[in-house]
Amino acid sequence: MKLPPRARYDDLYRDFAWTIPEDFNIGRVCSDDWAAREPERICLQHFSPDGHHLSMSYGALAARSASLANGLVALGLGKGDRVALLLPQSFETVIAHMAIYKMGAIAVPLALLFGVEALEYRLKASGAAAVVTNGFGLEPIRAIRDRLPDLRTVISVDASDDGDDVVSFGGLVDRHASSFDVPPTGADEPALMIFTSGTTGAPKGALHGHRVLAGHIPGIQFAHENFPQPGDRMWTPSDWAWAGGLLNALLPSLMLGVPVVSSPAQKFDADMAYRIMAEMKVRNGFIPPTALRLMKSVPDPRQRYDLKLRTIGAAGEALGAETHDWASRTLGIEVNEFYGQTECNFVLSSNAALGVSRPGAIGKSVPGHKVAIVDEAGAVLEPGAAGQIAIAWPDPVMFLGYWNDADATASKFAGDWLLTGDLGRQDEDGYVTFLGRDDDVITSSGYRIGPAEIEDCLSGHPAVQMAAAVGKPDALRTEIVKAYVVLAPGFVESDMLAAEIRDWVKMRLSMHEYPREVAFVDALPLTTSGKVIRRMLREWAVAEG
Repeated sequence: MKLPPRARYDDLYRDFAWTIPEDFNIGRVCSDDWAAREPERICLQHFSPDGHHLSMSYGALAARSASLANGLVALGLGKGDRVALLLPQSFETVIAHMAIYKMGAIAVPLALLFGVEALEYRLKASGAAAVVTNGFGLEPIRAIRDRLPDLRTVISVDASDDGDDVVSFGGLVDRHASSFDVPPTGADEPALMIFTSGTTGAPKGALHGHRVLAGHIPGIQFAHENFPQPGDRMWTPSDWAWAGGLLNALLPSLMLGVPVVSSPAQKFDADMAYRIMAEMKVRNGFIPPTALRLMKSVPDPRQRYDLKLRTIGAAGEALGAETHDWASRTLGIEVNEFYGQTECNFVLSSNAALGVSRPGAIGKSVPGHKVAIVDEAGAVLEPGAAGQIAIAWPDPVMFLGYWNDADATASKFAGDWLLTGDLGRQDEDGYVTFLGRDDDVITSSGYRIGPAEIEDCLSGHPAVQMAAAVGKPDALRTEIVKAYVVLAPGFVESDMLAAEIRDWVKMRLSMHEYPREVAFVDALPLTTSGKVIRRMLREWAVAEG
């Protein structure tokens, strides 16, 4: 499943072939296999703001996850049971993931930032039988527990002893054996349920088999330029509850023997991000575009911080040419943008080292994946035509289906193509440009306008830190483009500045694409994965009248 050594993209794509073992278990390949070969090899490092950073070896990870797996079995949990993880980046989170996979249960990662209603919806929809959380997560769980009939067990990493309604994580690990025989695991057996972001509708539980990890290996090796290299070390500010943080960084790095840096849960802080990367000697970063745009606010980062970065990958939102060029100038690195979604991830990517890099594009098909632009019936469109980004079935990263929703699963496909719901164009060289979600397309005066190009242009204005564009209903034009803008530090909102921003886009794009209205806001509504919730912005625009 690893990429063969090739100097040209065309040769690499042609010569790659999938070789996924019939018996493939995520917990085993990410901990036990390495522990058997190099038990002292470091797999996890945790950044502490006070400078007392921690490390964990593969041997320790294998032993502690085996103890937890035995403990979960002793609590009556078994194959196919859903176990939710409501935790920040931490050693305990990784231990819990490994234990769940080893025992054949299904991990359901959830973000600590979720409110009570969001948690209740996901726990109820997944039928989670157990939750592993911390003291912070315990409070909302207790508030809704009587409304969750499937939830039998709550485990807290912060509990020193078992209580009436909680089991101590540490106690459970300490009182069970540190060896666990992982049963044979089919690559298609369910392992992981990740809920979609809910940017355009109700979140759905995308169920993945153990093979999903194997399917991500070519992508991470491609985006991080022949990953791993000696000294490589991975970090992401993305929550490991998101497919991006979990499958674009944590799990494939562990499988490939690359140490992963974790950091305390926090609101993203650009200076802290640079400090983490410098102190932990991070060489490889998965940094979503939203975070990269915030990092632009720090002047001269290479003079202020001793950075060792070798590669940066970005996904989740369109990076845009402006942010790509900033990173190249300021960090000295060509950001390798890549693309995927919860249901089928890491299928397009850039690789500057192989010359597969074009500002504004999200790359070409990763070896092992076939991506095309199709119409709603699944017919492949000519180069340059706008349509849906689609992935050919079968594919190892493709989900098994939506949990308990066969109709929604079927509607995701047109023939042998999985329809992403994202609009794009593919040129004659194979590069794909992301235009936006199909739901986000703005219809104005007969034109269909994708928000990504407008937002990229807006981000180039020195006063704009972040921006999002949506369609606002208009009696004359059907919709007009409305921009919501978060100003960069040092700028003050005014009618004059709004007009200047409008003209900035008008002069650089076209007369039909510029935002006719510009609203200044303190923050944009974001999912826990850093994606703009344009649905909420459209609701704002409608309410404004």
